[in-house]
Amino acid sequence: MRRKIYDRLLQWKQEKNGETALLIEGARRIGKSWIAEEFARNEYESYILIDFSKAPGRVKDWFDEYLEDVDTLLQNIQLHYKKRLTPRKSLIIFDEVQKCPRAREAIKALVQDHRFDYIETGSLISIKKNVENIVIPSEEDGIDMFPMDFEEFLWAMGNEVLMPYIQSRFEKRQPMGDFHREAMHYFRQYLIVGGMPQAVAEYAASRDFNRVDAIKRQILRLYKNDIKKYAGGLTARISAIYDAIPGQLQKKEKKFVLAALKDEARMREYDSAFFWLEDARLANICYNTTAPNIGLQLNEDRTALKCYFCDTGLLISLAFGARGIVTNEIYQKLMFDKLEVNEGMLVENIVAQMLKATGSDLFFYFSVDKEDADGRMQIDFLIQEKVVTSRHNISPIEVKSSTHYTLTSMNKCIKKFGQYLSTPYILHSKDVEIKDGLVFLPLYMTPLL
Repeated sequence: MRRKIYDRLLQWKQEKNGETALLIEGARRIGKSWIAEEFARNEYESYILIDFSKAPGRVKDWFDEYLEDVDTLLQNIQLHYKKRLTPRKSLIIFDEVQKCPRAREAIKALVQDHRFDYIETGSLISIKKNVENIVIPSEEDGIDMFPMDFEEFLWAMGNEVLMPYIQSRFEKRQPMGDFHREAMHYFRQYLIVGGMPQAVAEYAASRDFNRVDAIKRQILRLYKNDIKKYAGGLTARISAIYDAIPGQLQKKEKKFVLAALKDEARMREYDSAFFWLEDARLANICYNTTAPNIGLQLNEDRTALKCYFCDTGLLISLAFGARGIVTNEIYQKLMFDKLEVNEGMLVENIVAQMLKATGSDLFFYFSVDKEDADGRMQIDFLIQEKVVTSRHNISPIEVKSSTHYTLTSMNKCIKKFGQYLSTPYILHSKDVEIKDGLVFLPLYMTPLL
């Protein structure tokens, strides 16, 4: 399926001209291998894909034996895969490169040789097991890949005109009018199907939620197995956090409460487990900042965080699949907003997912000032605007899943920190509106922030 990352691969090829390799990093099953091979097929005369999850031991051994003999290494690769490569017109893909760390280390010599271009794909790239005893090559550019975003989902549904119209309305701050309902309908489909390419492809072909859910549960099993296989001494803590994510997000205050895992649990016991989940791209971690000003990272408080699932479609299968599958009836009720459950966790999760895919680091503001009632507030997200104005460039975001809501925290935030803020946004299910200095946007405009 059409993915935006393809254009970034093309930019890398044109600008770097073999001076660096490109590492595509992301969670399992988001389409890294597919996009790399599709790019190779379209943009090069020939290519070789080395899948290190299947490659025989002798292929892996070559990267130890011939690290200082690039000629022999490249000759053996071509002989084994029975493909002739043309200098400066061919590509070699190291797929699942985390399974052969020495191949990643060989990138330095291969790039300096300058005969061919190189793309690496992998997940769990930087966990200790996959980087110990190797030198990470400086000749490696990195790019993060995420589940399909809302526009890519629309493309998969055969609609290439809706998102450009949404963008034009966003830029002019004008309502969608007659097309708001259609856009929200697509958005709800995206919310419950998610952005995993296999699930999206199945939904586009069959519109069968049962078949879509079976695919998502297979991916969830894969993730659980990865935790058991690669987490080492952190397995129990990571599994506990992973299983607790739906329950933690269901609360009104979605800040992760460690006591739900173990009495008297402390962040110093679990911080490595959260980092592992984030590094594996299984979770999007949102950190509290003690002051919503231009230096969000400078004021980061890592003892208070929110833990979102990497894909909201997967979250639904994890949260509602007590019997091993989410029934078609539940999906239908979710589609038409008829399920008797607080949808706040799903809506906030997908906003986090969409913001992360645009390159935003995730921050929120949480304060429990016991002496000053005006200081008690929780702002769901803080983002840094692309352009710094005469005011600071931090925009507070409140996410509303229902049509009836209050703006108590947002009003307190503006009153207390107004001089630091840019545009305050309310993301909700209604159309565009500007009122009392607030910009109200429909949820499907989140990627444009």
